[in-house]
Amino acid sequence: MSTIHLIDDSATMLMSMEMLLKRAGYTVTKSNSAEAAMKDLQEITPKLIITDLNMPGMNGIDLIQTLKQQTKFRFMPMLMLTTESQQSRREEAKRAGATGWLVKPVEPDQLIGVVKQLVPAA
Repeated sequence: MSTIHLIDDSATMLMSMEMLLKRAGYTVTKSNSAEAAMKDLQEITPKLIITDLNMPGMNGIDLIQTLKQQTKFRFMPMLMLTTESQQSRREEAKRAGATGWLVKPVEPDQLIGVVKQLVPAA
């Protein structure tokens, strides 16, 4: 089973995303901040990372940029899931190494569709 790691400072968002992804056949791990993710991701190797942009401390773009510098994460797909839709932020995320950008609230079918394109469930 493919593992997806979620990073968001909203416990509600983490819970709803976890339920949705588990129903679609994925194993889910999660962190409630970029700093926690940096620690947690040393212990696990997911097939996909989905991160929020705006979090206290390190933001999602900085997290992606930091992770992409490590060999383990260089080619790993990373999605940004955020309430922001500004083109300049999207371009900044892409330069940092983000594979894609989804705007909250995202429709469950849209999220699962994008995830399945990047990581088959089985």
